[in-house]
Amino acid sequence: MLARMIPDLSRFDAAIVDLDGTMVDTLGDFVVALNLMLVDLGLPKVAPETVRPLVGKGSEHLILSVLDHVLAPAEASAVQQRFDAAWARYQHHYSHVNGLHSAVYPGVVEGLRALRSHGLRLACLTNKPTAFAKVLLAAKGLDGFFATVFGGDAFERKKPDPLPLRKTCEALGSKPARTLMLGDSSNDAHAARAAGCPVVLVSYGYNHGEPVRGVDADGFVDSLEELSSFRAARP
Repeated sequence: MLARMIPDLSRFDAAIVDLDGTMVDTLGDFVVALNLMLVDLGLPKVAPETVRPLVGKGSEHLILSVLDHVLAPAEASAVQQRFDAAWARYQHHYSHVNGLHSAVYPGVVEGLRALRSHGLRLACLTNKPTAFAKVLLAAKGLDGFFATVFGGDAFERKKPDPLPLRKTCEALGSKPARTLMLGDSSNDAHAARAAGCPVVLVSYGYNHGEPVRGVDADGFVDSLEELSSFRAARP
């Protein structure tokens, strides 16, 4: 199959960058906070391999999925009944471990610098709660790259709905067609397609446990550092 071409970075006015799985490997933070939450609830702990495919759809989805896993074969109503307590404990613990068990992926800083060197305005758009996202970016020294940061609680709907991308484009003052979306999952790609934004995905992220190269995207990179010379999707 022929590689699909996308414009040179100089033809974009802005870029929207996902956080978990794209800029920072936060799996360790999630696992620690979730297990502390489960201990508080008197429930068994979960392993990283259980958590990894659940990342990316927001904290509510993550907590409900973990409860469903540890309470199986409980009815959905039983899971929902535990949610409020679980949410409160998770929020408490995550606020204390945020950034402590995570690491910036190689090439991220170089990639963000490349985007800025092309004059692109940058926004971080994640399904993580906004407050947690801002703390994490600051802890990892990435906050200075972004004109604005929007989390999963910033708008009425989360990715893969296109609303967050459209609203972020408005905040950046850029048209969707001239705004590049960078992410790690089908959530990012589906939202970008529906919003009219070109999309490039990293190969190393989470993508709900599925092969990322099976996602409909304009291109893929193994490191954000590749953006400095990016021209076409890999075959």
